[in-house]
Amino acid sequence: MAQVSINSDLGEWGFSTDAGERAHLLQSPCVDTDPKNEEEASPEGQSRGTTSTFGAIFIVVNACLGAGLLNFPAAFSTAGGVAAGITLQMSMLVFIISGLVILAYCSQASNERTYQEVVWAVCGKLTGVLCEVAIAIYTFGTCIAFLIIIGDQQDKIIAVMAKEPEGAGGNPWYTDRKFTISLTAFLFILPLSIPREIGFQKYASFLSVVGTWYVTAIVIIKYIWPDKEMTPGDILTRPVSWMAVFNAMPTICFGFQCHVSSVPIFNSMQRPEVKTWGGVVTAAMVIALAVYMGTGVCGFLAFGASVDPDVLLSYPSNDVAVAVARAFIILSVLSSYSILHFCGRAVIEGLWLRYQGMPVEEDVGRERRRRVLQTLVWFLLTLLLALFIPDIGKVISVIGGLAACFIFVFPGLCLIQAKLSEMEEVKPASWWVLVSYGVLLVTLGAFIFGQTTANAIFVDLLA
Repeated sequence: MAQVSINSDLGEWGFSTDAGERAHLLQSPCVDTDPKNEEEASPEGQSRGTTSTFGAIFIVVNACLGAGLLNFPAAFSTAGGVAAGITLQMSMLVFIISGLVILAYCSQASNERTYQEVVWAVCGKLTGVLCEVAIAIYTFGTCIAFLIIIGDQQDKIIAVMAKEPEGAGGNPWYTDRKFTISLTAFLFILPLSIPREIGFQKYASFLSVVGTWYVTAIVIIKYIWPDKEMTPGDILTRPVSWMAVFNAMPTICFGFQCHVSSVPIFNSMQRPEVKTWGGVVTAAMVIALAVYMGTGVCGFLAFGASVDPDVLLSYPSNDVAVAVARAFIILSVLSSYSILHFCGRAVIEGLWLRYQGMPVEEDVGRERRRRVLQTLVWFLLTLLLALFIPDIGKVISVIGGLAACFIFVFPGLCLIQAKLSEMEEVKPASWWVLVSYGVLLVTLGAFIFGQTTANAIFVDLLA
């Protein structure tokens, strides 16, 4: 049975007819659960990708870097200083890279081409549904974080334009944070979120890359040549407790999470081989590590324990170079919101059609009405939550816990299940080692997710 892509029809509200530009990295492209025939199940039946090894490295780096960069100085502060932050990042990087390799191995073994389809094929229906629900919640939470980022950066920019310190009393109503976020969301984000196709993905990626590298450069430069207004707080040299180190993990997971989009990237390569892919993700993660480490170390040393969860908020409002960085971040987040919403909407659409037992091609007539309704509900809920959750640190903590599931839990489950299925045919000498490693990944991911969930619930209740 041929696979049918959700939201794959052209024309209506569309920006592009180029299928290669569609934001399909998190999309559920198939809602039927019938097994593929032999032609579709064979590697020869799939079209060979066109992405070179160097191009794959760039795409993985692009998928990894993003607005999470702004939170790394605060993560270093939480972890207990530069040494603890670097050690934590280096330690987690081993698991992060191995998870990417496991996903490529399972994708090749199952002949599936998206993250959730790999989990469906390897781990079964229940785990597959949980994975899709997790993707939907993760993209929803990230959209909330993006709106908070927009509000944070606009507050600083408006303060400069109004020549008044942000938070000063008696400001005009049109400079109020809730109004500016709502106005920006309705003018830009909503119109970009309704279309069936998102053809500007490549432009959003370009803005994201430029903005990320520019922010990193500014943070490093401002640390080397600080402004007089910048007064650092206490510089921690050791963790307050082990729990403080663990509390920094969600931010690192959120920053390095590119696993959901890694499976389509792997399958888009000219030579989708696990060994080659291992080199690709290692190089990409080293590049991302350098960017995150430069921002984290310099941002933390510049402000110490007083660093804001969004490092750009720690700089003076009237700094022109930082204002440009804020503008870059806003432009990047505006387009990134609609891409993530598209991906989350596609997963919800797939879950709905599976629940209804209805193939995509038989439900096209009601697709537009359902798409507009889903978009409006998603948009309004994320906007309302962003208006009343001003602290981005809390949002990053929650979605960072979900990111840990994509990095550790689901790859670990896939590895365990893949090796258990091999046991019936042949039991290699390394079988128990790989199964044990899979159990370690699942345990670590479950710990991070459980810890962040408990903190989000009980800390607020106690407060």
